[in-house]
Formats: sequence, structure tokens, C-alpha cells
Amino acid sequence: YKQLADSNCVYVNKIMHEVDELTHINPDVVSDPTLPRTKDHMCPKCNHREAVFFQGQTRRAEEEMRLYYVCTSCKHRWT
Repeated sequence: YKQLADSNCVYVNKIMHEVDELTHINPDVVSDPTLPRTKDHMCPKCNHREAVFFQGQTRRAEEEMRLYYVCTSCKHRWT
């Protein structure tokens, strides 16, 4: 038995890569003297107490503004 197929493609694996919004933050913002600093939020990576922080809008329109932190010691970024 033979039947003509519309396409000879058997399987498709579409890969979508979404870039995390934290990767867009330049870690050199720790040297910006105009940004506020805090000692209230410990870095989850190195446990250092000082971080630079700023407010930014997320890429998703339905979400609100978010605070972003950058550790002044190891330059780890978190929200």
C-alpha cells in the first residue's frame, strides 16, 4: 500500500530561547555613583551585605515595575 504525503517531514523540534531580563543588566553598574546602595539585602551568591539597586520595567507588559539588585562584591544580579 502506498500513499502520497503532503510533506516528508517526520518530526520538528522548535527551540525557543528566552533571555532572562537579568542578563541585560550590566554588572558594571556597581561603579555608578548616582545609583542608591543598600545594606538591607544580602547577596544570595556570596552573602555580601552591600548592593546597588534600581527600578526597571519587566519585558512583560502585564507585570509591574521591579527592583533589581547588583552585589558590589561579586556583581551577582537578582530581583
